[in-house]
Amino acid sequence: MHFSDQQISTLDKSFRRNLINSVTGFKSVALIGTKSQEGTTNVAPFSQIIHVGADPAMIGVLFRPHTVKRHTLENILTTKVYTINHITAEFLAEVHHTAARWQQSEFEACKLQEEYLEGFEAPFVRNAKIKIGLSLVERLDVQSNGTHLIIGVIKHLIAPEEVVGKDGFIDLEAAGTLTSSGLDSYHKTKRLARFTYAKPNVSLKKLLE
Repeated sequence: MHFSDQQISTLDKSFRRNLINSVTGFKSVALIGTKSQEGTTNVAPFSQIIHVGADPAMIGVLFRPHTVKRHTLENILTTKVYTINHITAEFLAEVHHTAARWQQSEFEACKLQEEYLEGFEAPFVRNAKIKIGLSLVERLDVQSNGTHLIIGVIKHLIAPEEVVGKDGFIDLEAAGTLTSSGLDSYHKTKRLARFTYAKPNVSLKKLLE
């Protein structure tokens, strides 16, 4: 099938949303935990999560236009702290259900437990094996479509010792971390290979597992 830009613009809204959200391929998906200034907790799934840099260690999250109430975005902008929590198959249904428009804390509504570190106000998801605590450093507004790129610096990184390799590589499969495609499809992964650092005129080698 071939869709021109003109055809894409006239597609059924739901069809177009699914088409464009899935065509970019597999994406990171995680629960973002926040708390309002009034103390109400919030947790919701996000798949627009990107690596920004390693020194300083920063992660970006893309948010849809702030034209309606977006509790996660509003809490981050107000309190400046939030968490990113990897998801696994053991609590996948609860994860997806947090995307509903709840009138109460999603932690309570979806039976997910909060977890805190001393001196860090944002809630982690107790069920998650890999957890990241971040502090807001920059907000970039995308003028072409009204979306917002929120960039945070990593303050805390928590992972099981057995999934962190001697070279720092985190074995996401061993941790059970899931990935996603589109808006509602979740996937397990199978690593095919890790290679040595790519250099010109140097043959690649597979790293030992």
